[in-house]
Amino acid sequence: MLKLVVNHNDKLPRIGGLYLITDQGTRLLERVRKALTGGVSVLQYRDKERSMDERLLLARKLKELCAEFKVPFIVNDDLDVAIAVDADGLHLGQGDGDPAQARAALGPDKILGISTHSLTEALAAEALGADYVGFGALYPTASKEVEAAPGLEGLGELRGKLGIPVVAIGGINRDNACAAIDAGANGCAVISAVLSSRHPAVAATELALLFNRRGTRPRGAVLTVAGSDSGGGAGIQADLKTVTLLGSYCASAITALTAQNTLGVTAIQPVSAEFLGAQLDAVLSDLPIDVVKTGMLFSPENTAMLAETLTRHGLKHGQKLLVIDPVMSSKNGKALLEEEALNVLKKRLIPLCYLLTPNVPEAERLTGLTITDTAGMELAARALNLMGARNVLVKGGHLSDKLVTDLLFDGRGFTRFTAPRLTSRHTHGTGCTLASAIAAYLAQGEPLPMAVLKAKVFITRAIKFARPLGQGHGPVNHFLAARDQSHKHPCNLIKE
Repeated sequence: MLKLVVNHNDKLPRIGGLYLITDQGTRLLERVRKALTGGVSVLQYRDKERSMDERLLLARKLKELCAEFKVPFIVNDDLDVAIAVDADGLHLGQGDGDPAQARAALGPDKILGISTHSLTEALAAEALGADYVGFGALYPTASKEVEAAPGLEGLGELRGKLGIPVVAIGGINRDNACAAIDAGANGCAVISAVLSSRHPAVAATELALLFNRRGTRPRGAVLTVAGSDSGGGAGIQADLKTVTLLGSYCASAITALTAQNTLGVTAIQPVSAEFLGAQLDAVLSDLPIDVVKTGMLFSPENTAMLAETLTRHGLKHGQKLLVIDPVMSSKNGKALLEEEALNVLKKRLIPLCYLLTPNVPEAERLTGLTITDTAGMELAARALNLMGARNVLVKGGHLSDKLVTDLLFDGRGFTRFTAPRLTSRHTHGTGCTLASAIAAYLAQGEPLPMAVLKAKVFITRAIKFARPLGQGHGPVNHFLAARDQSHKHPCNLIKE
């Protein structure tokens, strides 16, 4: 998670990344705690309704939470509360207080932020001693009426002209925050995008990961948990190729060894659950993994070990995103997931899942439904969402339509991703490759719909550029697909 920025006092906390502002809703402490586990970088307490005594009590409890998570605690427009609870800083709106007076009262070792709506106001705030500026509104917002709405164009005018951080404010959510970050915002302030979510930790993680797009390559880190393919076309090998070629770091934990080639799987040797757990602990206790991607799990013991270990390392609380490719069989029909393992997957792993990526046969086996068209895919996606998967991508490659349509369901609506069907038998590793590409793009700071779109482009080109290798279903071409990603893509996204 990115926490940026320059300050006149090097001892002050840095301001940037996901900047969370409190709302007036119930169970605020509970929701804020969940959001902090997801990667909030700064918390601002904004309260225009409670009494002074209530504000002081709540402010002290919020400050304790921030201290636990080592996050700066800022009070909005209330110098008395900021001083009384010894907050890390104060944020002032335009006309909501005298910055010079606030600085004198706070002293040099506290953070001072000022809301601004133009380059002129931002430069003036810096001259008055602000340590950062809030800038906006970028988009329409219901939380506060703002006469001046400079938007992204106004934000872009600040680039290179200020020596202090800029926090973008106003109507920001997961799907539009990237434009603000790309325009130069060091941080993005949100309220409802996190605190009104059913899963504040996951919503915070989604937004916090977007700041990885500002980093140098490799951007973000993915852990793949899957089987080893001796033929090199699928499994761990495909995942490592995909994530690395797309520009992220990839670690791995192997669930099973397979003897296979383009003709199929001839033997499987699962690793013990204890050894899988040791691999997972070694990686997760040391490396800053952003996204965990799973493939072949094979045994119920390994599936249970994965669920247990990921929970212990914080995934249940949204600190990482889990992408599950529910691999069940090879192209020659060899079972890659035992029946009891399927039950463990449904009961223990899917409820932790951020994105589930079944093809049609896998969706049928998970739900018990028969799927013959996109309407059936929609029913399956809804059923899998009710099983606990936050988002479900049902892949339509097994249907016979001329266009291959994948459906993404987020619990509220569908997004369709379509691409021309390519006639090729060299499709070994397509499911592994697509899921790994999505994981890589999420880790790099793409919101989910864009991560899926880019991954769909990647796998379509990987199939198109496949070269005949072996006597059976050859592997897709990861190298040429990655090199070709900058070209005009053949896929469409339709939001419903």
